[in-house]
Amino acid sequence: MILKILLIAAVIAAVYFMFFKTKPAVQKSTKKEPKRKPTAADVNDMTECATCGVYVEVKEAILSNGKYYCSRECLKKAN
Repeated sequence: MILKILLIAAVIAAVYFMFFKTKPAVQKSTKKEPKRKPTAADVNDMTECATCGVYVEVKEAILSNGKYYCSRECLKKAN
């Protein structure tokens, strides 16, 4: 009789933990920051060097007289 009660309690506990118990790690991982639109600083815009034609990221390029250059050497060649 006691064995039946323990078996029923174990089945109920197993069903509870499998279906009704929420896992805190899963809830935290599903709550992400809201998506935001990428700004100009986030986007890797590419531009062409005015001297050699190599494409370089805008944030890494050198801007001089309204033109983008990939390096100081290309800037010196243009002047």
